[in-house]
Amino acid sequence: MDRWAGKVAVVTGASSGIGAAIVKSLANAGMVVVGLARRVERVEALRDGLKDQATRKRLHAVKCDVSKEEDILRAFRWVEEKFGGVDVLVNNAGVLRDAKLVAPGNTGDLREVIDTNVMGLVLCSREAFQSMKKRSVDGHIVHINSVVGHYIPNLPVLSIYPASKYAVTALTETMRREFLAEGTKIKVTSISPGVVKTDMVPNEMQKDQDLPMLEAEDIAAAVVYAVGTPPRVQIHELTIRPVGENF
Repeated sequence: MDRWAGKVAVVTGASSGIGAAIVKSLANAGMVVVGLARRVERVEALRDGLKDQATRKRLHAVKCDVSKEEDILRAFRWVEEKFGGVDVLVNNAGVLRDAKLVAPGNTGDLREVIDTNVMGLVLCSREAFQSMKKRSVDGHIVHINSVVGHYIPNLPVLSIYPASKYAVTALTETMRREFLAEGTKIKVTSISPGVVKTDMVPNEMQKDQDLPMLEAEDIAAAVVYAVGTPPRVQIHELTIRPVGENF
């Protein structure tokens, strides 16, 4: 990670869970980190809770709802004005809504999942790519995907969520090809965890004492690994499962 010291990382969904763990890991690795979140006060509290003063100074909180394009544009404009641009983007923001596809009156919930998990990821990636290309930076974009972006377990509570993650799988390869066609060396990585112990896990799964789960820090470590690989190496897809998972 030495080559990223002092470089700028933007992390979406930074207020809790995986996003909070990623923010701390990248800041501890020496990067200037901008945490985007709707609940920006949580990122500020996370920053204030860091023991090392130098690390605290490297962490910045910006209010942003990635389901709203105007918020994304405003956030990336702030990063450009403050730091010159972004070098690493981690698309972590995601939502899951228990709204069956065939249930009446569910349009708002379904649209929120797609707008956040798919369109938010695409628009943030677009803005980050343009920043990197303009400055001739061989940057890195990381998508926090899911194992349900590769297969669909029999869990009706997931609703449209797997479809949104399948889209991330496809978008990762599409972006890789577009980045190459644009003549850049910008990397893109999809990280697909199994069940992670966060607030997003449905209640019925949290109550299962026998269900193996990953910790948010496990995913943050994977992000640091992928970003820290040599320029010649691109981790395209990294799948992480807890030991003992059987679905």
